Amino acid sequence: MIYHGDCIEVLKALPAASVNCCVTSPPYFRLRDYGVDGQIGHEKTHQEYVGKMVSVFREVRRVLKDDGTLWLNLGDSYSTPSSGLKPKNLMGIPWRVAFALQDDGWYLRQDIIWQKPNLMPENIRDRCSKSHEYIFLMSKNPKYYFDQASIREPSVDPEGSRKRYMSAFGGAKSRAPVGTSGIDTRTKPVGMRQFDGMRNKRTVWTVKTKPYKGAHFATFPPDLIEPCVLAGCPAGGTVLDPFYGAGTTGVVAKKHGRHCIGIEINADYIAIAEKRINGE
Repeated sequence: MIYHGDCIEVLKALPAASVNCCVTSPPYFRLRDYGVDGQIGHEKTHQEYVGKMVSVFREVRRVLKDDGTLWLNLGDSYSTPSSGLKPKNLMGIPWRVAFALQDDGWYLRQDIIWQKPNLMPENIRDRCSKSHEYIFLMSKNPKYYFDQASIREPSVDPEGSRKRYMSAFGGAKSRAPVGTSGIDTRTKPVGMRQFDGMRNKRTVWTVKTKPYKGAHFATFPPDLIEPCVLAGCPAGGTVLDPFYGAGTTGVVAKKHGRHCIGIEINADYIAIAEKRINGE
């Protein structure tokens, strides 16, 4: 389901506690013009932009189920004379937004680094080339749905990991600690499991950017949001993306048996998303 309109107004019309998780990437502050009146990202100051993000995600929190999560991708930007800071300042937009959402009631659970091995070249001489963005994992409540097992990854040192695993857990015959999420994904007590050469997913995700033909703007790489959908939404559940763009969230959700609600203010992008989802 794709809704055309301003995301806050559309969100207000959605029922409370109706979606399992939100995976999204809002327009970055002062980065590009999407050609629509009322678009987010062109606020006069970074304070106004952060305030708008709080308003959007306050509605997102309302429509999330009690065990719901938000996976928020944001990139940073540098100041200009009219952006509220002295020129050449890194604005720290992702963290400003994250802390503002935390103050508004969200639980800030984790910062994930999206490391880009094929970064865009920058014509700069007085700093390093930037090759990362942030994904923030936030939750509506202290206990939330998180399928750790669905996103485990191969261990880079299987034998060393096995030894560390056995040293840490080998003597625990019946202990079954549960994480702060309240979810215990194990099928056997710790002492009964065998090390399988896998490990919990780390907080640095190396994913190449992948432009989508027909979209004249940056799109989510499917490999980046796949772990968010798998860990944050149970099979048959519903994923929300209030900044739908080219519909990558919908493509990934459909691939893995989840429903998706997308909201997009630009009708041209909706046409791209529909064609993409139907085609893929």
